[in-house]
Amino acid sequence: MHTASKKPEEPAFAPLLQFEMDMRAFLSDWLHCDQLSTFIARMISHNRTDPIRHSNFFSFALNELLEVSFRGGAPEGTIDCTVYRRDLMERVKLSFTCSSGQQEFYREAVSRTHQEDAFSRYLSAISTDQTPNREVILLNLAINFDADVHLEERAPASMTFVVDLPLEGAIN
Repeated sequence: MHTASKKPEEPAFAPLLQFEMDMRAFLSDWLHCDQLSTFIARMISHNRTDPIRHSNFFSFALNELLEVSFRGGAPEGTIDCTVYRRDLMERVKLSFTCSSGQQEFYREAVSRTHQEDAFSRYLSAISTDQTPNREVILLNLAINFDADVHLEERAPASMTFVVDLPLEGAIN
C-alpha cells in the first residue's frame, strides 16, 4: 500500500515586537516614520550576525512602509505594526485605516510588485525627477530588498501589508 508522504510544515513566524498608535497622532508628524522605524530596527537586530547592518536595512524598509501608511492613511482608528521572525526572515504586518479608493490603489500597487515588468517599471519611475510615490516605494522593497509584499483585508476600512524581508545575508 502506497501512502502519500506529507510535506513538512514550515516553521511559524514568531512575534518579536508590536506597537499600536492612534492614527491621528501618527499622522501629526512626518518624523514618526523615522523615529518608529529606527527604534524597532534597533530592538530586533541585537542578535543578528551583523546587528548594525541588519538594523540599517530593516529601519530603511520599515520606514518606507510607514511612509506608505503616512501618505495614504486616514486619521481614524489606529496604526498597528507587528514584527515577526522565522530563521533569517523578518515579517512585518502593518495595518491602518484608509479610504476605499486608497485600498484599491494598494491592491493594484501590490499586484504590480509581482509582475514581470516590475523591474522596468521601477527603473522608469526612479529615472524621472518625481518624488517617490507609494507604488515606487513598494516596488523598491520588492526589487532592492527581495521582499515579498502581500495584502490582507480584515476590516472594511483597513489594509494590512504583509512584507517578508530576507535581510540576513540576502543583500550584498
